Amino acid sequence: MALIQKEANGWDGLDHTVILLSNPTYYMSNDIPYVFHQDTNFLYLCGFQEPDSILVLQSIPGKALPSHKSMLFVPRRDPSRELWDGPRSGTDGAIALTGVDEAYTIEEFRHLVAKLKGESNIVWYDLAKPVHAELHSDYLQPLTEIKARNKNHIQHIRHLVQNLRLIKSPAEIERMKIAGRVTAEAFTETMFASKSPVDEAFLYAKFEFECRARGADILAYPPVVAGGNRSNTLHYVKNNQLIKDGELVLLDGGCESACYVSDITRTWPVNGRFTKPQAELYQAVLDIQKSCLSLCSPGISLENVYSLMLSLIGQKLKDLGVLKSSITESHFFKAVRKYCPHHVGHYLGMDVHDTPDISRSLPLQPGMVITIEPGIYIPEDDMGAPERFRGIGVRIEDDVLITEGAPLILSADCPKEIYDIEQICGRKS
Repeated sequence: MALIQKEANGWDGLDHTVILLSNPTYYMSNDIPYVFHQDTNFLYLCGFQEPDSILVLQSIPGKALPSHKSMLFVPRRDPSRELWDGPRSGTDGAIALTGVDEAYTIEEFRHLVAKLKGESNIVWYDLAKPVHAELHSDYLQPLTEIKARNKNHIQHIRHLVQNLRLIKSPAEIERMKIAGRVTAEAFTETMFASKSPVDEAFLYAKFEFECRARGADILAYPPVVAGGNRSNTLHYVKNNQLIKDGELVLLDGGCESACYVSDITRTWPVNGRFTKPQAELYQAVLDIQKSCLSLCSPGISLENVYSLMLSLIGQKLKDLGVLKSSITESHFFKAVRKYCPHHVGHYLGMDVHDTPDISRSLPLQPGMVITIEPGIYIPEDDMGAPERFRGIGVRIEDDVLITEGAPLILSADCPKEIYDIEQICGRKS
């Protein structure tokens, strides 16, 4: 509400109401639900882990912002549904679990909506992308139409919540450290279990097992487990092919632990030994990543790091003979982006691509968590590249906490030096 106080400068004397919707339950087929996963903006502000709910933060008449009261509107207790879906918290449970000031059944939300139609009420709600389509159509859509006619337009709230989420608290950082450590250990065990040939599906299953066995709730996203030339497909998630002897595997995976996620990528030879061309390309990416990591400090932006990454990749590609040393400056960055078409990184937190509306040009601040993930991808049909590199894709990604001093690598326990990877892959069980 303090952020709304800043945004609402000039709106003195008006009441402010913030509305956030939970996620619904999504269904795989007919009445078979997917595992429920809460909307992260809603979860960040109240911690309530049940579907079909509404959070309201409301200014208190006669008191200045940021003074406010908090309310949850939740599904009523229903023994017949709870038999199938599990227990509901109900209104009493919602207060006990979250500490909100008041809780009501979801049907009672319509009484609040009726009070918000007047011009003295400013409503903050994300109507462009409703999180819960049914709650929106039942309760919020009529309100937004009335507000539009009165020229008292709904104000967007998403960007304000993302600004809060961008800087992690000490408690959030501790949770992200755990997610990073769990994922690093899962990577190590997956490397150890590698053999040649090996199914991508086996490595996928091994990675997920090792994450869950260490206390992870779920995987943070469908992982990429890409063998050989498939590593040059950036969002390859079929993970159903055989990785042959002599091929690399690129595994991009992370876990969610206590609502916070990790996002790590490693590339290694399934037979335990890099070939000379593989090692050359891998070491080039590792050198680039280390240079990018060293730049991660307050005042530098992800865009700054991205510019450095492109320059370093271009120089390495020249050194390796992939790009001609005579390439003109006007063609240089276009050529580099052909071999690394993605950004150097993104923000990380409760979501993998966290706070997506925050510009990557924003100077980094202590408490931000980002990824640094340079890669070089040379498809097998790229006749312009030296033959020895064709079909090789390498990405190395770590999770980074920005501090007042040197960056803290949350995924530091995950091996990435060639010697360490070959030692792990060569271990005997």
